[in-house]
Amino acid sequence: MSRNHVRPVPLLIALALSGCFAKDSDLETAAPDGSVEAAAEATSPDAGEGAKAKSEEGAIRPSGVERFADQVTPVLPPNATSIEFESAEIAESNDLSQGLAGGIDSRGLGFGGGGQGAAMGVIGAKGSQPRARGLGKRGAMSVRSGHGSGGGRIVAQARGMYVAESQRIPRRPERESAHEEYTDHGVNPFTLVSKDALSTFSIDVDTASYTMARRKLKNGVLPAWEGVRAEEFINFFDYEYRDPSRGPFAVDMEAMPDPFREGRHIMRVGVQAKRFDPSERPPLHLTFLVDVSGSMSSRDKLGLAKTSMHTLVDNLQEGDTVAMATYAGRTARILEPTDAAEARRIHRAIDALSSGGSTAMSSGIDMAYEMADEAFESGAENRVIILSDGDANVGSRSWEAMLKQIKGYADQGITLSTIGYGQGNYRDTLMEQLANKGDGNNFYVDSAKESDRIFGEKIGGTMITVARDTKIQVEFNPEAVSNYRLIGYENRDIADKDFRNDRVDAGEVGSGHSVTALYEVSLVDEPEGDLATVRVRWEEPGADKKASERAFAFKRSDLKRSSKRASDDTILAYAAATFAEVLRQSPHAAEVDMDELKQLVVALDGAKDARELARLMGAAEQLGVMESQAAWHAKN
Repeated sequence: MSRNHVRPVPLLIALALSGCFAKDSDLETAAPDGSVEAAAEATSPDAGEGAKAKSEEGAIRPSGVERFADQVTPVLPPNATSIEFESAEIAESNDLSQGLAGGIDSRGLGFGGGGQGAAMGVIGAKGSQPRARGLGKRGAMSVRSGHGSGGGRIVAQARGMYVAESQRIPRRPERESAHEEYTDHGVNPFTLVSKDALSTFSIDVDTASYTMARRKLKNGVLPAWEGVRAEEFINFFDYEYRDPSRGPFAVDMEAMPDPFREGRHIMRVGVQAKRFDPSERPPLHLTFLVDVSGSMSSRDKLGLAKTSMHTLVDNLQEGDTVAMATYAGRTARILEPTDAAEARRIHRAIDALSSGGSTAMSSGIDMAYEMADEAFESGAENRVIILSDGDANVGSRSWEAMLKQIKGYADQGITLSTIGYGQGNYRDTLMEQLANKGDGNNFYVDSAKESDRIFGEKIGGTMITVARDTKIQVEFNPEAVSNYRLIGYENRDIADKDFRNDRVDAGEVGSGHSVTALYEVSLVDEPEGDLATVRVRWEEPGADKKASERAFAFKRSDLKRSSKRASDDTILAYAAATFAEVLRQSPHAAEVDMDELKQLVVALDGAKDARELARLMGAAEQLGVMESQAAWHAKN
């Protein structure tokens, strides 16, 4: 649910709809002293597993709000989009004149609060947790910035997402459009290593979130906070990681003190994929599926999509093939699989495209896969590429059935990538989910320059797969690290037990791609031994390949004494991630000084695209991002 569409709930209405209240004996309270460590002690293992893993465990379900939106609509904090109950039991505040508690139906909304004055409590905790908010049934509380970023264990028998107070959120600068679609995946909490030493997630090399935010900021508006994904900001940039000496991956690691949070350190894990020499790369068999509906009529949509296809064709070689289908009111086979040596014929077909009609994506996908199957070659890169603004109806088939079909083709060796265009009606969630299920990548093109970057400069990483279903698992050493949180990757989290379950889908990595992940950690007083062990697990490209795994030690010697001694790679990744968290209104970014963050980036003269990042930070600051962030934290 968008924050722009929520309003506070009158107390009497909430109480009338609640139905019943839990007794004090039904409640499990968070730690009363407000410390990160003590609060985390009250949580369950696997607290670091995010939305995907917790959803599989039944802890979070992404539904339940919309059904009651016309009856009562609570104000939710930035990382809460839906609330669902297994039972109607809701915690009762110690003093209802100071708090709020209630529920709707047996599986509807629930919200509550305790405490008095500034000491807002976890639901049913009677204000014993100062200035904290609980989300989910797992996770640690962070009170340094006045926010709980995980969740407390609260009402017995009730499961879902709980919000401990209903506060009005300060008005943000207007968005460019209220018709765009994004999904909020929450913000990862801190986790005690003594409770859960493992952090497991799928690799992600998408960059759509960064380029969409860039376009918004250049147009003078703040991006939708739900659409800001820190990992895509991090992975937009190039890093100077060494190439692997054997296997498809090399791992580059470094840690430094956090420049803005005393007592915290930043750990960087960088994975560099091997690069294919153009003369050695496998053939490319590409099938363009082009959205030519009426919504694609503007130059920044179909016009830019044509530019992208022309650029890609110019970078192909003999033996590669291109096919093309379109979908709108009807589907059409525009170009049968054609060798790249006949580039003129392919370019003419692209130039002839025009827009009009409604959008029926499902039938277009059927046709594209049929054409891709006709051109299929074992050992080659067989890929469908959807070029669209994502504003589509599925057709007669359900969304779930279409995603299942796409996953089935990916398992057979035909992957799918999505390239997004335009704004005003962009469907970020749809485009990301298609690429995720298709074992492909999700990009957003905001300019001809970005088109050249994706389809020219980085064509190997965009189109040539070196590993699929790639997972990372970091095992922290409890004698060196006391707690941690993964920055970003909330919708890429995987249950720890599924790291070696090769039936669980994960990410694809392209030739020459680098993937970077950052952790914010607290070290023990006198750390001993390695900080962590990093494991990478992957499958070779193609269908039904056996998985391989390697382990790498994150050594104490990788820890720099100050951020000034850290590499440009670590500083750039940290700056990109922190900027994303500011835009995201993450509670972990409450103490960031935007001017100092910008100066960190300005000092990176040699880093590619660093100047652009600094300019975007300046634009966000002028648009009032820090005032909005400060106003939110002042009220919580």
